[in-house]
Amino acid sequence: MTTSIQWQLASRPTGEPTTENVVKVEIDLPELAEGEVRVRNSFLSVDPYMRGRMNEGRSYVAPYNLGETMTGAAVGEVIESTVEALPVGTLVQHQLGWRDISQGPAEQFTALPNVPGVSPSLFLSVLGLTGITAWTGLTQIAQIKEGDTVFVSGAAGGVGTMVGQIARQLGAARVVGSAGTAEKVELLTSKYGYDAAFNYKDGDIDGQLAAAAPDGIDVYFDNVGGDHLSAALGAFNDGGRAAICGVMSLINAKDNGIKNSANIVTRGLTIKGFTMGAYFHLAPQFAEAMQGWLGAGKIAYDETITDGIDNALDAFNGLMKGANVGKALVRI
Repeated sequence: MTTSIQWQLASRPTGEPTTENVVKVEIDLPELAEGEVRVRNSFLSVDPYMRGRMNEGRSYVAPYNLGETMTGAAVGEVIESTVEALPVGTLVQHQLGWRDISQGPAEQFTALPNVPGVSPSLFLSVLGLTGITAWTGLTQIAQIKEGDTVFVSGAAGGVGTMVGQIARQLGAARVVGSAGTAEKVELLTSKYGYDAAFNYKDGDIDGQLAAAAPDGIDVYFDNVGGDHLSAALGAFNDGGRAAICGVMSLINAKDNGIKNSANIVTRGLTIKGFTMGAYFHLAPQFAEAMQGWLGAGKIAYDETITDGIDNALDAFNGLMKGANVGKALVRI
């Protein structure tokens, strides 16, 4: 009998999830049915959207069910298979995360290439969801143009670190970002190609943004919402475009209102929220671009790795507190 350690939603949290809300269980897996595979996971992704799935109510993705194992992106190796196309040893990506061993129908697993010198974890970050999210927000939503000034909130996270670099590759004239520590601010300008960055915890986001982008901004890539969105609305040049990707500042708090909204009219701004579900058909186009930049050494990345399935909830809560630099992962 194979046992899988899994994390299940026991109750819906208020604020930060605790071990009363999200509980670790051991599940005895049944024998493989025809057409199924069993995968030993190597890396699990923890992402901000997962906090929304812990709540009840309407969202762009269904909430987690109480008493069931949570899901999320993961990569791993097939250890048992009844499917010729996915033999033992195949590296795969799937959405049956939050567990050390995953099992299910073969169609839920996608084979990945074994690229020498490339960690499988990159298929969850640079070459995966974080990379394509950054690229999509800039190219499809904000429609970045050569010479634009781009502002990125949450710039030291997995998506944010990609946004700044991709914007530079696509011809941005100036890229500025916000982060939550002095160390992250320094990293943005020294490693990730940002021209300027500031610590939003120092306060006066409007003033700090004005100093970082004295000629205004043309594109805003929003991972945070709240005060950052208000500041961006105040800093936009005419015809500015915002790609709204996340609202991390509001996940465990209430929205206190958005300022400068009149500028949406007077400056002819375009503000559009997006999730990746409608854009995955662009994956080949993204992959061609990103693999070229990565191969040419034009893309830097960081991973904040927490070891052990037992520590998955700690990794998630650390992410939501901004403890990560780059992509947050759990290594099994």
